[in-house]
Amino acid sequence: MMLPLVLYDILSELPGNNWSANPAKPRFVLSYKELPFVTIWVEYSDISIAMKSIGAKPSKRRNGSDTYPEKPIFPNNSEPMIRAFDSAYMSLILPGFKPMLPRTIEILSPASAKFFIGTLSVDVPLPLDVNFDAEWKLLEKGYNTAYEWYQKTDGKWIMGDTFSYADIIDDEWARISSWNGGKWAKVLEDVEKECNLA
Repeated sequence: MMLPLVLYDILSELPGNNWSANPAKPRFVLSYKELPFVTIWVEYSDISIAMKSIGAKPSKRRNGSDTYPEKPIFPNNSEPMIRAFDSAYMSLILPGFKPMLPRTIEILSPASAKFFIGTLSVDVPLPLDVNFDAEWKLLEKGYNTAYEWYQKTDGKWIMGDTFSYADIIDDEWARISSWNGGKWAKVLEDVEKECNLA
């Protein structure tokens, strides 16, 4: 029997703790591939300490296809296309990302929130504006474009009937899930089913 892999994730005040998009992606991938894993929860402020303690170094992205080839997340040699999709998708949603920041601060523990605000203040003027109407419009525009991409396929996934890494997303859900006739709520529901998380 295979020993479980270790997934490091950021501790929060939410039930179940899951909130961060970056650890959510490998969580979906590991679950989709049916690989056993355990989660170690780390305070936001302790991420670098935890990574140094295991000897982790910044590295080029690896998708695990060589080590765990079953149920590929980059099917049919699609990794370059999906990486380009990911880049295009991020360029659409990042301009409207600010509305997520106050919610992030709310769900972190006090120590992690303090650290997050300190690192955030380097790139974003604080205090945060409470009116994010312009950013919400940018974010919705980005999702409208992504919705058009999905509409051009013959199936429920971005690659038609083939599930891939491109379909793994994470959002400020209450507002976004209602856009495009509920498309994003349906995508998340389908991804959770495909990854055995539903």
